[in-house]
Amino acid sequence: MASLSAISEELAEIEGQIADIFRALSNGFQKLEKIKDSNRQSRQLEELTGKMRECKRLIKEFDREVKDLEYRNDPDTNKMLNEKKQSMVKELNSYVALKKQYASNLETKRVELFEEPGEGFGEDNVLLASSMTNQQLVDNGNRMMDETDQVIERSKKVVQDTINVGTETAAALKAQTEQMSRIVNELDSIQFSIKKASKLVKEIGRQVATDRCIMALLFLIVLGVIAVIIVKLVNPSNKNIPDIPGLAPPVPSRKLLWNLD
Repeated sequence: MASLSAISEELAEIEGQIADIFRALSNGFQKLEKIKDSNRQSRQLEELTGKMRECKRLIKEFDREVKDLEYRNDPDTNKMLNEKKQSMVKELNSYVALKKQYASNLETKRVELFEEPGEGFGEDNVLLASSMTNQQLVDNGNRMMDETDQVIERSKKVVQDTINVGTETAAALKAQTEQMSRIVNELDSIQFSIKKASKLVKEIGRQVATDRCIMALLFLIVLGVIAVIIVKLVNPSNKNIPDIPGLAPPVPSRKLLWNLD
């Protein structure tokens, strides 16, 4: 019989997750038997219930994957997969039944916990009242009224303390709100300053770029003038080069008088 990993890697992975949950459920119920506190038992049951929900979801996912692969598997493989699914469902149902049993026992304990002390207390009160004289009953009633007044006074003090705490909390919240408003205003001012500074930087950048262009043009003009001067000095008879304004034309060569003879 082929293993699940040979049939489908996803089926093998789902089966591994379900097996891990079953082990966790087994250990959880064993731990639950040793817990005596009802509140801890309730929390443990809630945790185990969550694991059972997750297991149910994985079994459904396993079943969907089996149905998707059913058309390409042989009948023996499909039978083996269905039997494995039924085995998972059966094991999960056993844990569900165990969980219901623990939950029922826990509810029974809670009912006993709330009912028994009240019944005994009522019987004690009946016996105590029947054995008291009228004066004792009056004194007992006065004492109970004094205790009730003290409880009321303590309750008033708690309420007043709560009101004071609420007032202080409201004042603190108001101060924090005002501080937050100031911070927001400061942030708005900073943002405005940053935008203004960004505009100034852009304008300065454009001005610098313009200045650079002007300097480049001036440099080219100076180079041109220097080139013309050099050409004029080297070849003064060249008529294709105009005279440079402000620059005197070259002095013609003079002939000595004694060379005329």
